[in-house]
Amino acid sequence: MSERLQPGDTAPAFTLPDADGNEISLADHKGRKVIVYFYPSALTPGCTKQACDFTDNLDVLAGAGYDVIGVSPDNPEKLAKFREKENLKVTLVADPAKETLKAYGAFGEKKLYGKVVTGVIRSTIVVDAEGKVEHAFYNVKATGHVAKIIKDLGV
Repeated sequence: MSERLQPGDTAPAFTLPDADGNEISLADHKGRKVIVYFYPSALTPGCTKQACDFTDNLDVLAGAGYDVIGVSPDNPEKLAKFREKENLKVTLVADPAKETLKAYGAFGEKKLYGKVVTGVIRSTIVVDAEGKVEHAFYNVKATGHVAKIIKDLGV
C-alpha cells in the first residue's frame, strides 16, 4: 500500500505526458499553487463529472492562484479523446506506469462494491507555491468534491 501524503510533506516531483504528448512537470508550476487530482479512468461517468466540475471552476481556481492537473493511468491518446469529447480545460496527464499515482498514495487497496481491489484511489492533493503538501484528500467522491475543495481552500 502506498504511503499517504500529509500536510507539510514535500510533494513528489513528476514529469508526465499530457493529452498532446507534451511533458508536464510539477516543477513547471513552481511559485504557483497546484491542485493535483487522481482519477481512475477517462471517459467514465464519475471521472467525467469530476473533470467537468474542475473545468467549470477553473477560472475561480486560477483567479485564486491555483493550477489544476488531473492524473490517471490512461494513455495520452485516451486523454485527448476525453478532453475533446467533454471540452475539458484542465491539464490531463498520463501515468500508465502508475509511479506518480503510487508516490502520491493514490494507488493501492480500496473497496469497490464491497470487495477489496487494487486500483486508483480517487484523491486530491493541494500543493503550495513552495512545493509542499497543503491539503491531502483521499477516497473523495467524484460528485461535489470540487465545491468542497473550493470551500476548504476559502476560494
